[in-house]
Amino acid sequence: MGPTASGKTALAIELASTGPYDIISVDSGMVYRGMDIGTAKPDATTLARAPHRLIDIRDPADAYSAADFRHDALTEMAAIAAAGRIPLLVGGTMLYFRVLLDGLADMPPADADVRARIAALAEAEGWPAVHARLAEVDPVAAARLGPNDSQRLSRALEVFEVSGRPLSVWHDEQRPPEALPYDITQIAIAPPDRTVLHQRIEQRFDAMLADGLVEEVARLRDRPDLHADLPSMKAVGYAQVWGHLDGHYDATEMRLRGIYASRQLAKRQFTWLRRFAADWHDGAQAGLADLLLKKQEATRTFASPREV
Repeated sequence: MGPTASGKTALAIELASTGPYDIISVDSGMVYRGMDIGTAKPDATTLARAPHRLIDIRDPADAYSAADFRHDALTEMAAIAAAGRIPLLVGGTMLYFRVLLDGLADMPPADADVRARIAALAEAEGWPAVHARLAEVDPVAAARLGPNDSQRLSRALEVFEVSGRPLSVWHDEQRPPEALPYDITQIAIAPPDRTVLHQRIEQRFDAMLADGLVEEVARLRDRPDLHADLPSMKAVGYAQVWGHLDGHYDATEMRLRGIYASRQLAKRQFTWLRRFAADWHDGAQAGLADLLLKKQEATRTFASPREV
């Protein structure tokens, strides 16, 4: 696990090419078909050499939740272990890692009508009005959410409207999940110098633009069933290019906004990373894959499945 542009994928592919590992993607953007350049999805040649599970499993118009990921990841992990191999989970969606390890509270199902009413309120009065409404019924949840955090505000208010109980109460009643039937080692990949990461982020975003990110977003934007408020289209890079194509700012500002959003994402990822009991490494460290393989041989605990 690690921040964007830290070298996670390259390391995972090297490990998979030399050890008994099958890769599972932990990336909320790579699950979507047609979102390739902006998610830094491995190309077809790379995927043929090192297949990634949980890539291209959803259409961008469809929702994909942390609960969906946990179910899918556990299914893939069980299949990999049953084949006598080792699941190697790689990605930067830290919420997915946390949900995999800690589970999720039982929650009321989504309600399209309630969600539509909340969206109408936001359209008419703005998301701060939704935040104010949430503060009336669930001040604990409102305190931890920003007034423009549209996706989480909508879900928190939806939970209350559907169940009559605050989201914070549902979280308080969360039952600990059954222990995963694996010995797990958590590895964080991040450069020790944040400046180096910022440089990589800028270089990678420029490379995405050169590879056709604007054209990719334009193709998605041409679809009548996709719009800027979908979770898929709010992904870093896609949201900024979409705004440019809508005429809100020019290409120069779009580039700056994309780089800034990527840096902010990395900052949030670092905050999440500190909550994990992870062994930290620099992805640029020479011989890192060999080092990790030797650690596995010495400890026999590097993500090795236990008998169940």
